[in-house]
Amino acid sequence: MVDEHRIAPRRRLLKGGKISFGGAIIDCTVRNLSETGAALEVSSPVGIPERFTLVIEAGHIHVPCRVVWRKETRIGVHFET
Repeated sequence: MVDEHRIAPRRRLLKGGKISFGGAIIDCTVRNLSETGAALEVSSPVGIPERFTLVIEAGHIHVPCRVVWRKETRIGVHFET
């Protein structure tokens, strides 16, 4: 069994999103989402800063984020509300 370290449970999701920072926008897919954070799939995590705004147009969501982990094509973020 995997230990659950998250404060809030995450829902599996498959929504298009955008990583926005300094006038740049990188497309991503939101793989799962909770009240406190999300896992994002990206073509490459290279060049994505520690802090950015996650935009999910389908839900009219614009939330500032901080990266908490990075893997090959995924990054985990914590929402800074």
